Amino acid sequence: MEKWVYGGCGLARHNGRVVLVPYVLPGERVEIEVVREKPGLIEGRCLRRVEESSERAPAPCPAFEKCGGCHYQHAPAEFQVARKVEILREALRRVGKLDAPEEIGVRTGEPWGYRNRSQFHLDREGRIGMLAWASNDLVPLESCPIAAPAINEALAALREMAKDRRWPRFVREIELFTNGERTMLNVLSTEGARGVAGQFFEWAGEKIRGANEGSLDYEAAGETLRVSHGSFFQVNRFLTGDLVECALEGAEGGSALDLYSGAGLFSLPLARRFEQVDAVETDSSAVRDLEHNAGRAGLKVTAHRLQSEQYLEGLEAAPDFVLADPPRSGLGKHVVKHLARLKPAKMTIVSCDPATLARDLAGLLGAGYRIESMTLVDLFPQTFHVETVTRLALS
Repeated sequence: MEKWVYGGCGLARHNGRVVLVPYVLPGERVEIEVVREKPGLIEGRCLRRVEESSERAPAPCPAFEKCGGCHYQHAPAEFQVARKVEILREALRRVGKLDAPEEIGVRTGEPWGYRNRSQFHLDREGRIGMLAWASNDLVPLESCPIAAPAINEALAALREMAKDRRWPRFVREIELFTNGERTMLNVLSTEGARGVAGQFFEWAGEKIRGANEGSLDYEAAGETLRVSHGSFFQVNRFLTGDLVECALEGAEGGSALDLYSGAGLFSLPLARRFEQVDAVETDSSAVRDLEHNAGRAGLKVTAHRLQSEQYLEGLEAAPDFVLADPPRSGLGKHVVKHLARLKPAKMTIVSCDPATLARDLAGLLGAGYRIESMTLVDLFPQTFHVETVTRLALS
């Protein structure tokens, strides 16, 4: 195997074709079973490690290589981060045709028990777990080593509840979100889109503190943020403050714009640094949370429930600073075009996908920006996901 690639697999080449295999390490020689073939591509499953890497570590989770939630438990945390930096550099070069900064900073935290939010699937028998890699097969779990202790406690309670005749057998996917003291329960999907009665959540609230509540307060980056069902929030309970600190380093002035603002993780700290802050978000639940959070903190943030490209299209004067934390799809060409037109003096892009980051940066650097710094914040240990904070300034 030559290297890891984004997506969680190792890459090799065989007779001119790319071979992708999960749960391997660079340098290993493996015997595989071909799972899927496409022109120029073979997807395989490791049957036997002929030569094993000295970096290989024992995975602590008995479901590893069955459950699709983790990809890298067989490698030390430091090894994972170093490979993620390589993957980021390659994406910048291959997708964006960009030279990565000579130095890419790294921020890391506790690699286990870090997730404050987890999704679980259920079957008709009430078994709870996660789906297997690239499959709809359920892998039952007793606990999850990357989930916060409160989530594992709630999972155990739900497992017991699922044995009761009152359990709604049509529930197929749930989400648990915790602040460490309370754990909110959300039903994400049901068979036949059936509704779940309020009595179910009342029952869950008797077993799990906070399960029947529609929101909870989360302490992050020195702020108290209300996060409701459906509102996006960063999942790493150890590194959220580092993410904000890294993204807003040196940022201050008259006006700031927070694109894809969510419940206000960046908006509130921005309001302590800038005289005027505008926050743009499409989700109505997140906008309500943002307005509540700013009001409770006594901070002035103007929320706009719009698509980012819609808001920017009507903007004529550039703010002093722009913070953008887009979804995996990235900023996209329309947002990049408007930012290039407005030319704010400084910007920070918080990205969770190296390929879309590379594409967006290519457009912004072509419009006269330069990279001041780039930092990989390892929000997702044991997985292939990469979070990057890139600070830009006009050349």
